[in-house]
Amino acid sequence: MKSLTNIILISLVGLSCQSDAQQYETIQAAPAIRKNLSDTELLDVVQKQTFQYFWDGAEPTSGAARERYHADNIYPENDKSTVATGATGFGLMAILSGIDRGYVTKKDGLARLHKILDFLARADRFHGAWPHWFYGETGKVRPFGKKDNGGDLVETSFVAQALICINSYYKNGTAAEKALAKKADELWKGIDFSWYRNGKNILYWHWSPEYQWEMNFPVKGYNECLIMYVLAAASPTHGVPASVYHEGWAMNGEIKTDFKFYGHPFTLDYQGQKNSVGPLFWAHYSYLGLNPKGLKDRYADYWQNNVNHTLAIHDYCVANPKKFKGYGPDNWGLTASYSVKGYAAHNPQEDFGVISPTAAISSIPYTPKESMKVIRHLYENLGDKVWGKYGFYDAFSETENWYSKRYLGIDQGPMVVMIENYRSGLLWKLFMGNPDVQKGLNTLGFESPELKK
Repeated sequence: MKSLTNIILISLVGLSCQSDAQQYETIQAAPAIRKNLSDTELLDVVQKQTFQYFWDGAEPTSGAARERYHADNIYPENDKSTVATGATGFGLMAILSGIDRGYVTKKDGLARLHKILDFLARADRFHGAWPHWFYGETGKVRPFGKKDNGGDLVETSFVAQALICINSYYKNGTAAEKALAKKADELWKGIDFSWYRNGKNILYWHWSPEYQWEMNFPVKGYNECLIMYVLAAASPTHGVPASVYHEGWAMNGEIKTDFKFYGHPFTLDYQGQKNSVGPLFWAHYSYLGLNPKGLKDRYADYWQNNVNHTLAIHDYCVANPKKFKGYGPDNWGLTASYSVKGYAAHNPQEDFGVISPTAAISSIPYTPKESMKVIRHLYENLGDKVWGKYGFYDAFSETENWYSKRYLGIDQGPMVVMIENYRSGLLWKLFMGNPDVQKGLNTLGFESPELKK
């Protein structure tokens, strides 16, 4: 099986970074830096500003999340209006948090969510699954790769967790709110997880009406895809048996291992990383709705695993074995992002001196003190170098004096959602309280304080 890192790099060819002279011709004004904020005030500033990526920065026709936003207005792939399914899922959850915090009015928030769900309802779907990318103006699939022009079950699962949260948030509301809850429920239940088994006890990432199963990517752990298996077991319309999880995702138990990295113990085999850990988005994407606190099964304690994953990356950056400029207790975090090498799934085995703000910030539930040090350093000390219209830019390298004034939706979304979960647990409560989710977790043999047996 190809590693997730290779898939990312192969699929995102073309995201090359230009030189500063070429790239930054029309930098947009950044919001002013405010000194001496309390931790609570600073978190709110970061959450609210990052939320604007999905509000002010949304693709206008669909209201959904753009794949990327470049402050220089240079798009080598002519993809300014490209909508990303995963980023849209994260954005839906971010909008819920924005509504709940009063960043936008309830009326405007409800209208925007209706608009996005209507777009998703008329957009291309393949056995219920959306593609990785859409054309925002039409909802037609934009191929992510030559043969990746159909359903993407992983990205679809990131939308599904948001749909469940929307249903929970609005199901007991006004007539218009109940109508939105109904739309969300219908879209979630329309995803045919069972089709994506391809007749086997495993889930496949892709299916194309033109190329069928030629992408041939059965999804095995451990990576960012746990949520897909939980949702597949939870689906009341197109569910899968527990054997798909245990034989497929967990590879008949081969997902289990036992190693330490920078002194932190791990029981899960990180895909493609022998006795090491993957990029930090693996501790974020599946846990935006799925609450890892107290979440356990026969393979892992997921809260402890994610805490250890974050601390291992933190400790690696503090140790800084490659001696990159700027690394330290207030400047750490490796994950998939823009890079000095175009795009990379940064991790200890693939470290180019690039810090991605989303890595530490989205880990704030796991490492609040360590993450706040990064937020304050970036905001107060690096300031306009890394802070712009929609919060912190995607990535930077002090070693290379490289400060990219660009954003990626899949990196902005987890920051808003995980800050919200740290502050209130909102998205965790909405997702974990859903009866379908409860059923799915019980089916797979999970334990959680939030499960009703």
